[in-house]
Amino acid sequence: MSLSAAEQGQTEQSTLLPKQLDAHKPIISKKKAALLLGVAAVVGLSTFFFSTGIRKPASSSGLVEGKNGAVAVEAEQCSNVGIDILKKGGNAVDSAIASALCIGVIDSFATGIGGGGFMLIRSPNGTYDFIDFRETAPGAAHKDMFVKDPSKAQVGGLSVGVPGEIRGFQLAHERHGKLPWGELFAPAIDMSRNGFNTTRLLAQRLQSAKEWIMQDATFSAVFAPNGQLALEGQLIKRPSLADTLEIIAKEGPDAFYEGLIAASIVNTTVSNGGILTMDDMKNYQAIARPPISTYYHGRKIVTGGTPTSGHVLISALNILERFNLRLQGEIGLNVHRLVEALKYGFAFRTELGDPDYVDNADRLEEIISKDWASLARANISDDHTHEPTFYNPKFDNSEAHGTMHLSVVDENDGAVALTSTVNLLFGARIMDPVTGIILNDEMDDFSIPGIPNAFGLQPSVYNYVYPGKRSLSSCVPTIIERDSKFEMAVGASGGSMIITATLGVILDVVDYGKNIFDAIVAPRLHHQLMPNTAIVEDGFSKQYIDALQSRGHDVFVLPKSMKITAVQAVMRSPDGTVYGASDIRKYGQAAVY
Repeated sequence: MSLSAAEQGQTEQSTLLPKQLDAHKPIISKKKAALLLGVAAVVGLSTFFFSTGIRKPASSSGLVEGKNGAVAVEAEQCSNVGIDILKKGGNAVDSAIASALCIGVIDSFATGIGGGGFMLIRSPNGTYDFIDFRETAPGAAHKDMFVKDPSKAQVGGLSVGVPGEIRGFQLAHERHGKLPWGELFAPAIDMSRNGFNTTRLLAQRLQSAKEWIMQDATFSAVFAPNGQLALEGQLIKRPSLADTLEIIAKEGPDAFYEGLIAASIVNTTVSNGGILTMDDMKNYQAIARPPISTYYHGRKIVTGGTPTSGHVLISALNILERFNLRLQGEIGLNVHRLVEALKYGFAFRTELGDPDYVDNADRLEEIISKDWASLARANISDDHTHEPTFYNPKFDNSEAHGTMHLSVVDENDGAVALTSTVNLLFGARIMDPVTGIILNDEMDDFSIPGIPNAFGLQPSVYNYVYPGKRSLSSCVPTIIERDSKFEMAVGASGGSMIITATLGVILDVVDYGKNIFDAIVAPRLHHQLMPNTAIVEDGFSKQYIDALQSRGHDVFVLPKSMKITAVQAVMRSPDGTVYGASDIRKYGQAAVY
């Protein structure tokens, strides 16, 4: 299915860059400050930093060093699971699957087998696979289904998309796995059945959802077994989920999509107002898509194409390359140029959607070309910024939400960057009482036809709901090569800001030679075009803030407590040493051997 002629006509305005507009220096209001706090809280902070002029971390104690392989996950016990798989002779794909199943048990507020995602795989010979296991809209879905009540896209059965994670892991394992399928499930089964200690992050997320969790019998039975929400360090057991994982491990992926597990998921979804069917489950397929890539200062940057936001990452890198940030010059100017590149990138994002439903392949190739980047770069003014319409967005951007990312490299330089999600906190807020699976609310990532935004832009027709369609994602799992050899796998969690968090770490490692931990932990900056405000973390250089404001940028400094987006990265240095780093914003700890 492609866009209708009427819908396609809405996109046929000139794709040439607009004329420059006069900039002005906006003043942030209390109302807008509240809005920005809400945006950061919902989608997660992702940001960028330059290494000169900002507060450096006290040490790089979070950087772990080894000789063979590395795994970076947001929970230390899951990083260790990944390393154990590598030590047993598994490869990066085996390790990534086992680690993801583990984190799906522990951090089920963000990820799990009731959701979906993307996996970028580098084989030791340098070839790539990009596995799309994004959730799909049920067969009875339609573009107007949330017009009357958009809240139903976030909570309840109608918000549930067809889960893709198990089919995605199946496809990756069939094409690349070494260890037996069932062996990859063993650690997650053990944690579910015998219990795991509540992490600090889980305890915090439980507190933020306390009001509704305590009123939900299924959730409270798991996360408040004694009538009180679990605190950090308290043992949690998930026996129903253990049984489910054990069935999938023994009987294979079809047990999830065609058997009693599928029937239970469908029944629970429908009883909560959903439209999921057994046919929806049975017909789901993960897809191996071609990745996209560019060269940035001699490095090959590989990431996913649509329906991820890899095109945004690539276009921003292409714009920035000729500015040659490593020469530094006036650092404030470089920060301004970064923001301008991001604004163009997020304008491009309004044209992205599921490639199986949107016929704009030529346009997508254009926006990641070096020629297009040159046009955009020529329109960047070094002394002032512009209103969002200057960057020629076609539609309003849809918001994305929370996620989980992990990165793995094995001893043969096979590597994986994997991002998965159930979308908002605890997804649809539905836990199937029979299987223990927490279901996604991925339907919220589609655009809803209706009221234009403050800049007169309509919601994106490219991202409207349609049966079987996959919604646009902010995920950008990325792998970098240097001299045709593996150098880094990186990605982030945290909604729309994933893109800038990942971009920032890439720039700081490539242009400034930072180690991956220092690149990850430093204060960051984010801009997504709409709202037209640069959001910065506490600790971001006042010099940079002043430089941005002097060029007309609206800048909002987040409170110290708001540190949400998290990056996970692994790296191989030219001498063969392997490094891992997990973001302290989610209390992560990488592991190596």
